[in-house]
Amino acid sequence: MILIGFSFALFSCNKKEESIIIVPENLHNAIDKVVDIMVNDIFSPPVASRIFAYPNIAAYEIMALNNSEYNSLQEQITDLKPIPKPQDKTVNFELAALIAHLEMSKTLVYSKDEMQKYSDSLYSIWASKNDKEFNLSKQYALQVVDHINLWKNADNYTETRTMTHFVIDQNNPARWQKTPPAFMDGIEPHWNKLRPFVIDSASQFQPIPPPEFSMDENSIFYKELKEVYDISNDITSNGDTSEEVKIAQFWDCNPFVTVTRGHLMFSVKKITPGAHWIGICKIASKKSDANFSKTLFAYTKTSIAIADAFISCWDEKYRSNLVRPETLINKHIDENWKPILQTPPFPEYTSGHSVVSGAAATALTSIFGDNFAFDDDTEVKYDLPIRSFESFNKAADEAAISRMYGGIHYRTAVEVGVKQGRDLGAYVVENLKMKVDD
Repeated sequence: MILIGFSFALFSCNKKEESIIIVPENLHNAIDKVVDIMVNDIFSPPVASRIFAYPNIAAYEIMALNNSEYNSLQEQITDLKPIPKPQDKTVNFELAALIAHLEMSKTLVYSKDEMQKYSDSLYSIWASKNDKEFNLSKQYALQVVDHINLWKNADNYTETRTMTHFVIDQNNPARWQKTPPAFMDGIEPHWNKLRPFVIDSASQFQPIPPPEFSMDENSIFYKELKEVYDISNDITSNGDTSEEVKIAQFWDCNPFVTVTRGHLMFSVKKITPGAHWIGICKIASKKSDANFSKTLFAYTKTSIAIADAFISCWDEKYRSNLVRPETLINKHIDENWKPILQTPPFPEYTSGHSVVSGAAATALTSIFGDNFAFDDDTEVKYDLPIRSFESFNKAADEAAISRMYGGIHYRTAVEVGVKQGRDLGAYVVENLKMKVDD
């Protein structure tokens, strides 16, 4: 009996000391869970970009502290100070990074209980494998989360929650008006007041102005308006079977789609454009068999580019405050016309999808290469088929033009927007020295 008891104790001790292994799939699953919660909570595209950035940064900083291949983001990102170092050298840094990601995400979503249930289920598994290592790693992760939270809470987001709603200029036909069917207020008119991550100000990549507003049929503006109308009629002439319609639907990514059935009105929940590109980052990481550190690096760099792209784009949207095609076409060309996609509730110029796609594609290209072909299955869960691309830039070009096919943007907003995003993305890539050999 004594020998048996001694053997059991020795076995238990050895089992308890087994280190917890964290793999890339753990991070992918955690981000997928956050995306699902964000879709359910219906976060706007700009706010969603903020939700991606902070958890990735918190996790990345922990990983970089113990990985000589990667540099800290301190002094590379605005106002970010060095994270605390662990008191105990036996902390599992990858485990701590993932815990920090989970806990940081919890602070940013509405459905905190759902995030809590998910993290608790993982914590139970990890604690059963190695209780000491788990608790040390969690304790350290929470210290880092507190540190990042203090930095996050100073980005002016909270202050913008109480700022005034956007005032519609009803007397100027060039200015944005609310659009059907929900006629929502313009979302996040003060997003340009948020602290950027890498760019030095919201206006650093201010694009050229849009064509001068004019309803003269010979003006550039009117020709672009008529182009939206003509393309829409042309590509829908045979129903929803054209390639252009498929492209528009694939890149819709509008969390504000409102459906009316008689007197009933409800929303159809979808991912944001930023979430779509985070999904592409996942696809690229898995295809390239990236380890945990490179996967986290890819998510972090991409999410930072996306977050700054939204700050830049929204700065221009409410500066130019340009009217949407739907408003003018219904008033001056065809009162019964509807765009293929539902017009989102904010000004037209520049195209958010174009700016964000240009920035994300540039960041991803810097990580995985120029001609990284991939099959994009991000929208399969929303009943849309897989689309294949030869490169991230080809995908960005398609995402941009999809907005004109969808009837919600003029050509200039698309073409200038994707350039704005690529210029911003190149700046992020140039100024973020995340890898030691950069």
